[in-house]
Amino acid sequence: MNGTTTIAEFRHAVLDPAKRAHYRLAWLSTVDHKRIAVLYMLTGLVFFVIGGVEALFMRLQLAIPNNHFLAPDTFNQLFTMHGTTMIFLVVMPVVFGFANYVLPLQIGARDMAFPRLNAFGFWCVPFGGILLHFSVLAGGAPAVGWFSYAPLSETPYSSSPGVDYWAVALFVLGIGSISFAINTIATVISLRGPGMTMRRLPLFTWINFVNAFIIILALPVLNGALAMILIDRQLQGHFFLPIGGGSPVLWQHIFWAFGHPEVYIMALPAFAIVSEIIPVFSRKPIFGYEFVAASSVAIAVLSLGVWGHHMFTVGMGRPLDVFFAISSMLIAIPTGVKVLNWTATMLGGRIRFDVPMLCCIAFLIQFLVAGLTGISHASVALDWQTKNSYFLVAHFHFVAVGAIVFAVLGGLQYWFPKMSGRMLSERLGKWTFWLMVIGFNMTFVIQHFLGLLGMPRRVYTYPDLPHWGWMNLLSTTGVFFMSAAALILVWNLAASFFRGKVAGDNPWDAWTLEWATTSPPPHENFVALPPIRSRRPLWDIANPDRPDPIVGESSAAVTLPDHNKIGILSFILSEAGFFATLILAYLYFYAHPQPGPNARGLDVPRTLIFSVCLFASSFTFWRSEVGLMKQRRGSMLGWLALTILLGGIFLVGQVNEYWKLFQTGVDLSTNMFSTTFFTLTGFHGLHVLMGLVALLIFLWMAWEGDLVSARFGSAFKSLGYFWHFVDVVWIFVLFTVYLLPLLR
Repeated sequence: MNGTTTIAEFRHAVLDPAKRAHYRLAWLSTVDHKRIAVLYMLTGLVFFVIGGVEALFMRLQLAIPNNHFLAPDTFNQLFTMHGTTMIFLVVMPVVFGFANYVLPLQIGARDMAFPRLNAFGFWCVPFGGILLHFSVLAGGAPAVGWFSYAPLSETPYSSSPGVDYWAVALFVLGIGSISFAINTIATVISLRGPGMTMRRLPLFTWINFVNAFIIILALPVLNGALAMILIDRQLQGHFFLPIGGGSPVLWQHIFWAFGHPEVYIMALPAFAIVSEIIPVFSRKPIFGYEFVAASSVAIAVLSLGVWGHHMFTVGMGRPLDVFFAISSMLIAIPTGVKVLNWTATMLGGRIRFDVPMLCCIAFLIQFLVAGLTGISHASVALDWQTKNSYFLVAHFHFVAVGAIVFAVLGGLQYWFPKMSGRMLSERLGKWTFWLMVIGFNMTFVIQHFLGLLGMPRRVYTYPDLPHWGWMNLLSTTGVFFMSAAALILVWNLAASFFRGKVAGDNPWDAWTLEWATTSPPPHENFVALPPIRSRRPLWDIANPDRPDPIVGESSAAVTLPDHNKIGILSFILSEAGFFATLILAYLYFYAHPQPGPNARGLDVPRTLIFSVCLFASSFTFWRSEVGLMKQRRGSMLGWLALTILLGGIFLVGQVNEYWKLFQTGVDLSTNMFSTTFFTLTGFHGLHVLMGLVALLIFLWMAWEGDLVSARFGSAFKSLGYFWHFVDVVWIFVLFTVYLLPLLR
């Protein structure tokens, strides 16, 4: 539905064949953030069923000792698919859906900054999910775990194409996630309503805004790793295969440099949901808004430097062990601050124990337990003992299930009235809640004790040792309670959509802007925005005699930057992370030289000549921008054409260098130097080619059209940022690959 569609009209559209066809097309082609949000969540629901079935089969296999219900390889495939599905195809799409729907409404925006990019980001999810699960029909699903540790994921050990489908699917999903993050950053910075300063942002918006930066910094690292593993498997590279000089430990460093921030990419949106619901149902403003907001930033920064506690058993050495132990302890501080803020908000409040609040209370309890077990992994000695046991499985699920699922259940109950205009059933909601509480704790609490008793994780069966059998059977039984909770939830959503109680615009007496419009909202979200002077604008309207204190500047005039500029700078930040991963991989192997071709065989003087052409193209592009600003069409076209020529000369020089190397028998599979050299310079060349294509499009547009358009100027300037970034990257590549060996 869009914002103006009533339930009766929806039913009529569903029953009429012609309208039904139009309705389907409208949803498939939509760029409305509200519809895209619903599509995100429905897609997550579909894959939740798939991932749940995979988990059920795994638990049935582990229900009793020495079970032969599943073959070992089948179990490993289910293990890999379940982990990948639940993280990338369930949790992330669902939390992205919440952010897509609520965030523009909370800041008074009409839509996301880039509606088409928003749609593109969503369609990456079903496409990536289909790619991943198509591997089952294309020779077998991947059987390497969602972490795909090398060398297990290399061709000699996993010859079926499952790992290739896994890598390509995650690459697609990573691109979609980065698209969402770029959109979120640009929307919050550039499209806030009058009076909505950064200090007045609702915490849901603020935390998702911070989370977008983690995505921007972490997902490109994963994409770099995926590119390397595909090069190893498809082009006989040597990044992670020891027999070719590669390093499996490097895969772990790169993967967990993404993997641990990924935990917070999933958890921070849960924090955001809880930070909205607890104040409303406690009838109090959040305690310590500034501390909650600042702790989110601290979590984002610290999350990027704690990955090593996943690798204490690798043998990194004492200095790195100490560093990652300290950083793992430090990140507990801002997380603990949030728990104290939420608890203090409830103290002394007039708490309403509706389903959203019950879910938040369960979230707090489960997350507190998860935090305590998580702190234990900052101890190297304890981590060493429990690392490969079910203790870690239980800890991860306390975070991923205990925190995120209960927050999502609360968020669905809270915002469903705004999305549909109908209330979810409170009775069915409580059934869902209690069954999930029972099932969750029955399944995962016992796994802590299994781990302490020594049961290893990642095994498809186990011997009949004391207590292992009944503990695993109890854990499996809990899955059926959670399955029942999921079925009741789906029934509640479907039944309430058609027959639920009419919600009204603000059924919870909440205070943020999404409740200031109709339920569901109109196509452009608002007819008019209320005055925004504080963090609770609807409270100020309802209580004019005791409004909240004005936060920050009182003027409603806030100068916002151009969303194209913010979008391209966010994209550049993500690409910087991608190239940093490739450069660090090159340096990792440069520090351990191998026999065979090396950087000293490169033609440095010739490369410097072509590099000057590329650097000069930044100057000519700037002159083209000057011509555009002064509306000198001939000057703008001339300088732009010269920019394209210089960029083309650089590409020709790079292709010529490749050709000469090929003629001497050096290709990507020769040794570690050739693998890292061709990968790093090849991806840079690809970015130059992309930039040239964009420049040619603008040249054609400028030749055919009007240069006065502000939209043209903004987009052209954004392209300039990208082109200058490509030149800056080449400075690092030139020094690392060509000049550094001369100094050695």
